[in-house]
Amino acid sequence: MKIKNRLALNFTLLSSGLLLVTMAIMYLAFSRFFSTDFYGHLRDRAKVAAQLYLEADEISSDSLVHVRERMLEKLPNEVIRVYDGNNMASFIKDRDQYWSINTIEEVRQQKSVSFKEGDRQTIGIYYHDNQGNFVILASAYDQQAVNRLTGIIKIMAVIFILVNCVLFFIGRWFAQQSLLPIDGLVKQMKQINASNLHVRVDEGNGKDEISALALNFNRLLSHLQNSFELQQTFVANASHELRTPITSIIGEVEVTLNRQRSITEYEQLLKSILLDSERLKDTINSLMELAQTDMEYTRAQLEPVQVDELLWDLQHYWASTQNHPQLQVHIDELPDEQQALFINANLTLLKIALNNIIGNGFKFSGNKPVSCGLFANGQTIVITIKDLGIGIPIDDQEKIFTPFYRGANGRVFDGNGVGLYVAFKIIQLFNGIISMQSVINEGASFTISFTPTF
Repeated sequence: MKIKNRLALNFTLLSSGLLLVTMAIMYLAFSRFFSTDFYGHLRDRAKVAAQLYLEADEISSDSLVHVRERMLEKLPNEVIRVYDGNNMASFIKDRDQYWSINTIEEVRQQKSVSFKEGDRQTIGIYYHDNQGNFVILASAYDQQAVNRLTGIIKIMAVIFILVNCVLFFIGRWFAQQSLLPIDGLVKQMKQINASNLHVRVDEGNGKDEISALALNFNRLLSHLQNSFELQQTFVANASHELRTPITSIIGEVEVTLNRQRSITEYEQLLKSILLDSERLKDTINSLMELAQTDMEYTRAQLEPVQVDELLWDLQHYWASTQNHPQLQVHIDELPDEQQALFINANLTLLKIALNNIIGNGFKFSGNKPVSCGLFANGQTIVITIKDLGIGIPIDDQEKIFTPFYRGANGRVFDGNGVGLYVAFKIIQLFNGIISMQSVINEGASFTISFTPTF
């Protein structure tokens, strides 16, 4: 069953339940009202009987005629008995006792009683007259109330069915309107496949569950896209990076084996093979580091990280390294709320990202000082890392975050072009934005922006 039908059905069942309870209360109220009203009619009949049989000698002839006319208006299956002081039926022609002495005595003690006998309603009153003390009991079947209640049940049944039908269609319409954004989301999802994982669904401007669903789906797509990119870049770059040293080693060995060589030449060959092997080992290590980073990227545990303390830790780390490069930390402005300095991230991965950028700054500047600035105003956190290195050519600036890519002026330095790619992916994982400006021979500046978590 579709969700919209299920919602409409649940809405209808809930509404029909409330309607059924309301109708039951109304039915009981009507039944109570009719019963009370009929008891009132029976009481009137008992009083009329008292006036007719007991006080006929005390009222005028006109009043007596009026009382008799009222007495003639019998109720359905009416039974009236007048009992004297000896609890014997009087004045009634058939002289049938009808009610037991216990019932008569109960009326005499309580002065007035009302009760039901099966489908019949009965009223009893105690009546004092100059002729003695009498008990009058009147009983009848309220056929009119039964007819009315039957009519009410039929009307309620029709209303119940009609209202439920209307409620179902109204509920289905509301459910369909409410689920329209999900239908649109599903249509967008159907257009995404392995060849266009870069496409994202519309997250909307709201903060409802549908926006949260779209947001988490886009995050899932980001993880999948990274995994696919990892496979593609790993295969493509691994084959390229591994082919060069292996080809060099094979070529040198083949040339050397063409004829007998001197010991000096063999030593040179082994040194060359060793150099290529070390280069091959570094490439393999970089590939493994890239794979490991991507693996950690997809399952990183996030926690609040205080950015200013992180920068001081990085400064202490670089000051304790072997070459003692100088990392200068500058904090321009801090917000009043300490919570505005926290971001939701993984501390280990964030350190790797910043250290990769800082390490490149030291490497390409010959260990000249690198400055790291922090700015936070409660709405954004900006980290700026500047170096005094060789800079990045304009043609290479758009490609520096590509795995294994190295600028033309940076190929004389050791490395494999993995560090900035890893930093870019980690910062992207924590919803950060990284940008870069550079001038040749004047250095490079990396700007990283985060949104506080408070």
